[in-house]
Amino acid sequence: MSCQVAVLGGGLAGMATAARLQAASLSTAVIEAHGHVGGCAGYYRQRGFSFDVGATTMVDFEQGGVGAELLDSVGMDPVPGEPLPGYVAWLPDRDVTLYRDTRAWHRERLRALGDTPRHRAFWARLDRIAQVFWDASRAGVRLPLRRPSDAVHNIKALGPRNLPLVRYVNATLGDVLARHGLRGDAPLVGLLSMLVEDTVHSTVDKAPLINAALGVTIRGAGLTRAVGGMRGFWRPFTAHYRRMGGQLRVGCQAERVHGQAGAFEVHTRRGIVHAEQVVSALPAATTASVVPALAGRLRPYLERDEHDLGGAIVVFLGVPEEQVANQEFTHHQLLQSYGRPLGDGNNMFVSVSAPGDTESAPPGHRAVMISTHTELHAWEGLPDAQYEKRKREMGERLVGLARRAYPDLGERAVVWEVGTPRSYERFAFRPRGAVGGARQTPANANQNAIPHSLGVPGLWLVGDSTWPGLGTVACALGSRIVAEDVLETARKVMR
Repeated sequence: MSCQVAVLGGGLAGMATAARLQAASLSTAVIEAHGHVGGCAGYYRQRGFSFDVGATTMVDFEQGGVGAELLDSVGMDPVPGEPLPGYVAWLPDRDVTLYRDTRAWHRERLRALGDTPRHRAFWARLDRIAQVFWDASRAGVRLPLRRPSDAVHNIKALGPRNLPLVRYVNATLGDVLARHGLRGDAPLVGLLSMLVEDTVHSTVDKAPLINAALGVTIRGAGLTRAVGGMRGFWRPFTAHYRRMGGQLRVGCQAERVHGQAGAFEVHTRRGIVHAEQVVSALPAATTASVVPALAGRLRPYLERDEHDLGGAIVVFLGVPEEQVANQEFTHHQLLQSYGRPLGDGNNMFVSVSAPGDTESAPPGHRAVMISTHTELHAWEGLPDAQYEKRKREMGERLVGLARRAYPDLGERAVVWEVGTPRSYERFAFRPRGAVGGARQTPANANQNAIPHSLGVPGLWLVGDSTWPGLGTVACALGSRIVAEDVLETARKVMR
């Protein structure tokens, strides 16, 4: 098999990059180890239910957004789905509705979290930073800065009058909370802690302010759950990619990449793929083992981020409709204690398929995903019996905690399964079961992130291990930047 660009990994970043290039008339081949595409924005089927294994919503895929630009660039219609009006955050002592509508959210946060001059000043600052950098993201801002043209591009993306906000590049969310005298405000910090853990996998005291501001405001950018969940997104996207002439090899693990620009060989278990350029959308650690030319250049980043990796526990439930019919919203986030570290049930997200979505669940039933973060070391080295016991106990714990929103959840479940870091290692080929990239801090994000190019001609990186990092919107943005660079390189060769 031969192509102009081989893409390693069929998650969102890899498939989006391949589709952009295919639409721009470069021949591409995606090499995916799993049986179907999706990666950590993927899915699996069980007894008529379709469960999302990681991301459950598409962020900023509506008109004018980063995701919408991706679909427009490849000539694809929007995927039918449920635009979420928001979701409910269940704090230990109160409930807060995180509305998508900006005015409703402004009223709600002052009502539920405090209406003082300090609170208003804090939110005004966060809103300003978020809006400027959402606009810059949609304009394709480039980081880390690698050449003067990147700086020129970013000045245009930000706009000259917004350049003073760059002073926040090394600030954290905790810094700004402290500046406004709100670091000790438990409900406010508790809510923000949940939001930044889910979006940048960090804490308020370590999360880069700019990244955290974007994460806190993703509802305003638009959350959409496709009909059929992530499977409902991937089926038309994959079909469209193939109609454009893209080649997709699933169940085909990339083992080694040799050669140089213009003449790479991608060795797989099903033969060799010849390509002029290679894009790795694999985790950075996997890329280092598969692409020897990048191993030494990646080593400092891998050593730096080794202790900032985390995993996830997910409970997949197929339940009768009546168990989840008592709530206006289909998505919920729950915090059990202000005083305990997040993860392992203290901060969990509950996603329920929409009523009538028979692509996600059989008639009269709904698909439910309950997820929480977890430390990798807690699951490593366990004997099988101890692992199974811990897995069962964590599943029961998460379902029990989710009954705050849905009191009968899990009774008479048709499907009840639990995914752990071991599951992600086995089925998603994530080293150690780590998901979502490294926890973002000023030391490893933005200007300090793993760049898309490490200086080896014809080799590129994209996905959650590189800038901008985490989530579907980040992968869509990264695919745009890398596709532009791959196309420019191809044009230079043709000259």
